[in-house]
Amino acid sequence: MGYEIHAEKGWVNRGNLYRLKELMKRAESGDRMTLVFLGGSITQGAVSTRHTNCYAYLVYEWFVRRFPKTAFTYINAGVGGTTSQFGVSRVDEDVLLYKPDFVIIEFSVNDDNNDFYQETYEGLVRKVYGNAYEPAVLLVHNIFYDTGVSAEEKHRVIGAHYGLPSVSMQTTIYPEVASGVIPNREITPDDLHPNANGHELVAEVITDCLDRIYMCRWEEEEKPMDMPESVTANAYAQAKRYQNHNSSPVCNGFTVDNTLKKYVSDAFRCGWTASEKGASIIFEVEGTEIAVQYRKSVNKPAPVAIAIVDGDDAHAVTLDANFDEDWGDCLHIDTVAYHIKPGVHKVEIRMTETHENDVVPFYLVSVIGA
Repeated sequence: MGYEIHAEKGWVNRGNLYRLKELMKRAESGDRMTLVFLGGSITQGAVSTRHTNCYAYLVYEWFVRRFPKTAFTYINAGVGGTTSQFGVSRVDEDVLLYKPDFVIIEFSVNDDNNDFYQETYEGLVRKVYGNAYEPAVLLVHNIFYDTGVSAEEKHRVIGAHYGLPSVSMQTTIYPEVASGVIPNREITPDDLHPNANGHELVAEVITDCLDRIYMCRWEEEEKPMDMPESVTANAYAQAKRYQNHNSSPVCNGFTVDNTLKKYVSDAFRCGWTASEKGASIIFEVEGTEIAVQYRKSVNKPAPVAIAIVDGDDAHAVTLDANFDEDWGDCLHIDTVAYHIKPGVHKVEIRMTETHENDVVPFYLVSVIGA
């Protein structure tokens, strides 16, 4: 490819390097370590042609080359089209279950740059950083290459507050694309997802940061940071997903899907389906935040439902399973209650619109409470 970027400008928050330095010292002496990459479609490796071309795998290869004595386990926990709101609700089963030594978090093009996603992102960061196994955490901020849009502004506030090293494509790859030095179609087909060339550049930004930390691993002795007070209301740090294997909702016309989930991005599993108008499913959810996760389908027409909290029909939220995009079915989340009174709440999902020629049923993936 031959494109040069100023990778050294990518390390936008130095952070506290205690955990990363200790990780590298352990890796030098030979150990078994688990590297987990949590994010959206870029982390998953969309349009990278092969899974070994995505930035996550390239970063894993950096560790393998740099520390030949250590056996590394690579876990890609990227799920396309999902935000940190979903990330914080699934991080226990998709990341922390594996007792990771190193975690990359990447949601800056999936989240909107607002206070809501700053709060869900903080819940995710806090849950990973505060885990008993004390993984080293690196935050990665990707960007839309046509507009420069991302949630990096809000996310960097969280990274700085928790002393986490962070790297950015806004200060490295994006300026070269915006100036025309790097033609955008050389690195991305849609100004969002990197192709193999783009993933190589993203990995270069990350590994440049890791190289710099490696070079100073025995210098500037640092002490571990204590968990600080939260920046936001932090209502999402204990988020939980209610699915058919861990809840017993009252079903009236909703059917359990027992299809085996085979891998992390096998998203439409462990839920319930319904096809008839009037069908309902009722959960009891404890917390102050409630969201409904369901399938929006490119196969139309599809059914429509509503979500009602505590019997308040006047504030019902419409759950329209018809997806306006064309890139594939979407694992969509609608927030139906935000910062409400603490306690146990009744959440009803009721089918309101079906069609004789519906191509797919309504698929309820989970209800999320926090």
